[in-house]
Amino acid sequence: MTTSQSGFDLTPPNADERARLEATLDDEERRVLLHHGTEAPFCGGLLGQKKSGVYACRLCGLPLFRWDAKFDSGTGWPSFTAPIDPKHVVGLEDNAYGMRRTETRCARCDSHQGHVFPDGPRPTGLRYCINSVSLSFVPDGEPLPDPLGRGDHLG
Repeated sequence: MTTSQSGFDLTPPNADERARLEATLDDEERRVLLHHGTEAPFCGGLLGQKKSGVYACRLCGLPLFRWDAKFDSGTGWPSFTAPIDPKHVVGLEDNAYGMRRTETRCARCDSHQGHVFPDGPRPTGLRYCINSVSLSFVPDGEPLPDPLGRGDHLG
C-alpha cells in the first residue's frame, strides 16, 4: 500500500472497483475524466464556489485541493495554487494541439483533472487549472466521499 503524507491510501482501484466507479459517471464526466477532455470555459459548476471546504477527485474521492488554495485566474476554470498534498496529483507532459503543458491527474485513479501552468500567484507561482466536472466539492465539516470504502478522512 502506498500512503500519502496526509495518510491517504493511494493504491489504484482494482478492475472491479474501477468499473464500478466509471459506471457512476455521466457522459461529460466520462469525456473529461477518462478521455482527457476539457469542459468549456466559464460554465463549470465549481467556478464560482467560494465556501470553505475540499475539492476531491470526482472518480475516486481522493482530496486534491483546499478552498484556501483557490483563486480567480480569469481563465474560466477553477484554479488553485497548490494541491492539498503533493502526492495526491501527478503531472505528465502534454504536447497535444501544438502546446507544451503539464497535464494534472489524480494520483490514485489516474483520472484527468486539468493542467498546471507556471503563471500562478505567490507563494507557488503555479496555476492548477482544473475542470469542474473532475471534482466534487465537500464543505468543511462534511465527510469526504469514500467510494472505494477506504475510510478516507482528513485529520
